[in-house]
Amino acid sequence: MDHKKNELCRYRMNLAQETLLVAKECYQNKHYRDAMNRSYYAAFYGIKAVLALEEIDFKRHKDVISYFNKTYVATGKIDKLFGRNLGRLQQKREKSDYDDFYIVSGEEVCEQINFVSQLLECFEHSLIPADKKNIETE
Repeated sequence: MDHKKNELCRYRMNLAQETLLVAKECYQNKHYRDAMNRSYYAAFYGIKAVLALEEIDFKRHKDVISYFNKTYVATGKIDKLFGRNLGRLQQKREKSDYDDFYIVSGEEVCEQINFVSQLLECFEHSLIPADKKNIETE
C-alpha cells in the first residue's frame, strides 16, 4: 500500500510542476487569466500530493484547502505565510475565472507564480520525505 500512495504523491507532484510550467508559459504570452488559473491548480495539485502520503482525499477544493490549513499551516508544519498566500491565490483564481470584468495584472500573476514555485519547493524539501521524491511513475 505504501508503494501506491508514494506513486500517487509523485504523480501529483509531477502534475503540479507541469501545471506550473504551463502557468509560466501563459504568463510569458500575456494570458494572465489562464496563468492565474494554472498557478492555482499547480498549488492545488501540490497540496494533493502531500495529502496522498496520508491517504487523505476530498472531492471539494475548499475541503482540501481547509484540511491543509488545519493540518499543516495551523500546526506550524508549514509557514503561515504560505497559508495566507494560498488563500489570496484561491480568491484571485476564483475572481479571474468567474468575474466577467476582473482584470488580472501581469504583476499579480508574477507574484502568484513565484509563490507557487516556493510552495512546491517547500513541499519537496520539507513535507515529502526524500525516499518518496524519486519514485518512477509508469
